[in-house]
Amino acid sequence: MLATFLIGLREGLEAALVVGILVAYLRRLGRKDALPKLWAGVGLAIALAVAIGAVLTFGAYELTFTAQELIGGTLSLLAVAMVTWMIFWMQRAGRTMKASLEGGIDRALTVGGLWALIAIGFVSVAREGIETTLLLWSMVQAFGDAPAALLGALLGLAAAVVIGWLISRGAVKLDLRRFFAWTGGFLVIVAAGVLAYAFMDLQEAGALPGPFTGAAPIDATTGDVAIGWAAFPFGWAFDASAVIAPGGTLAAILQATVGFMPRMTWLQVAAWAIYVLVVGSLYIRGLRSRRPSRPRVENDAQSDSSSLSQQGAA
Repeated sequence: MLATFLIGLREGLEAALVVGILVAYLRRLGRKDALPKLWAGVGLAIALAVAIGAVLTFGAYELTFTAQELIGGTLSLLAVAMVTWMIFWMQRAGRTMKASLEGGIDRALTVGGLWALIAIGFVSVAREGIETTLLLWSMVQAFGDAPAALLGALLGLAAAVVIGWLISRGAVKLDLRRFFAWTGGFLVIVAAGVLAYAFMDLQEAGALPGPFTGAAPIDATTGDVAIGWAAFPFGWAFDASAVIAPGGTLAAILQATVGFMPRMTWLQVAAWAIYVLVVGSLYIRGLRSRRPSRPRVENDAQSDSSSLSQQGAA
């Protein structure tokens, strides 16, 4: 629940802020008549995300085990790609997002008409909706506890709606830069765990070499797939199942927070480590590059305060 709650909170708050900016701008222009069209687009985006989730959940029942694992691994890779793109997009475009959204509204009101406003509402929310659906579906498959994972996500989304509404009313002030910086770092770790699970799915499906294929190194003493350095690169990197029960609470917490599983293959460990090192270092570098220089600290702080107050007014 913790992992899916935080994901629902972050992604939901992104969508809530986007919608808040659009609604506030239309009201400031005196175009409340256009709000139903905008909300129609938002509703269609939510419906699309729910439909994708339903298809992924119920459509897999008719597939063979190999097909389920292959599709699950592929979709998990897609989820990781979308999350990675969104993390860096928010880091790069966060400062200009408000101006871009308002410019889109201006163009829609000038030349677009009905469908243009619906499209703005749809596109603004659909991106976060599809990304959240794929990521949550991948995590539910990994955890094997759909009710708890889905409950956490719903609570996170509900909290995001409430916080977004409070910000729009000026009832609460939130350091959005710091919030998205910390949750972005958390998403890097979560995405690494989803990537590791995707590799497990693909190995189980036989799409990648591993302990379930003929490429697995065999321990001459036990006759089982080797564990440790002798198993490199297509066997088990470690097996801590005797210490950490695979279906236990500790295993679930570790998998949800740092992507650790009691038993992991070398390909999983390598994928996790490379992703964290490469994406994590680029993310931290991006955060450092956005820090203002010392002579401009006061001016930038005033600018940021003004920007946040504008978002609060939204």
